[in-house]
Amino acid sequence: MNLVTGATGHIGNVLVKELVKRGETVRVLILPGEDLSPIDGLDVEIVYGNILDPQSLEKAFQGIKYVFHLAGIISISSVQDPIVHSVNVEGTKNMMDAALRVGVNRFIYTSSIHAFKRIPHGETIDETTPIDPVYNVAAYDRSKAEATLAVLDKVKEGLPAVIVCPTGVIGPSDYKKSELGSIMSGWLMNKVNYMIEGSYDFVDVRDVAQGLIMAREKGSIGQIYILSGHLIRVSDMWKLGQEIFSIRSILINIPLKLARFAAILAEVFYKATHTIPKLTRYSVETLQSNSVVSNLKARLYLGYQARPTSETIRDTMNWWKQNTNLLKKKNKR
Repeated sequence: MNLVTGATGHIGNVLVKELVKRGETVRVLILPGEDLSPIDGLDVEIVYGNILDPQSLEKAFQGIKYVFHLAGIISISSVQDPIVHSVNVEGTKNMMDAALRVGVNRFIYTSSIHAFKRIPHGETIDETTPIDPVYNVAAYDRSKAEATLAVLDKVKEGLPAVIVCPTGVIGPSDYKKSELGSIMSGWLMNKVNYMIEGSYDFVDVRDVAQGLIMAREKGSIGQIYILSGHLIRVSDMWKLGQEIFSIRSILINIPLKLARFAAILAEVFYKATHTIPKLTRYSVETLQSNSVVSNLKARLYLGYQARPTSETIRDTMNWWKQNTNLLKKKNKR
């Protein structure tokens, strides 16, 4: 039996659907009161618990052979956040302790490309790039780096763990409306689109789900596998969407200096109003950072493949077209 945490998240719900499609038995660990609509109607066993509460994990781990640990908090905040650290680091440690107690066959941990040290332009990020919790100053980056190193340490104690590091995840079934998902859905409705120029490596959520299963089946214990897609300018993604759906709208690029200044003001606003950040210095600088990533290791040893970005954009925007009511409800919250 498979145990999946973070099953209602973007990667999580797509992974659960793929496992069920394969005829596998799946148990999902769900926070009490969590919205279950992303996995509604699926033949899965639901166990309620919290990765920060070790006792609540006991029932979830009974009879489990494979663990896919995806639960975590994604943050684009530029400041440290103790909650992000607690969930992403301490929660992962609790999951690993439980996995060791019951003796699972594989523990698949979903880390992030952000766990790696940011290296200069002109170099390629791959699995030999250091995991860096020291100079990764943003809360999310540091937490994923710390958790990744904790998993590698637990391997030395006998945990049969494999680590995967996706890049920027996009694609359909984005029920919780990721940052880029929100932007792409806007491309369907807005006559004018504002954008900060930059580029990044984006990967289809369905390819990541397949990569996770491949890591369970073929991944070597203690190894890290990067699951990347394709490096593309955000403006070129917008142009692809315009072409595929024959949309005519205006794109206004925000100059980088103005975006950096606006991000400083925005962070003050978010802190004062206790709202979720949409624009931060971290998000601006991420689009300017080196995003040349290699997935050669995953291709060679797992059989991983990344589909064309145009297919991902088409399917993502089609999904949002089919879920207009969901989009409007979320915009009202």
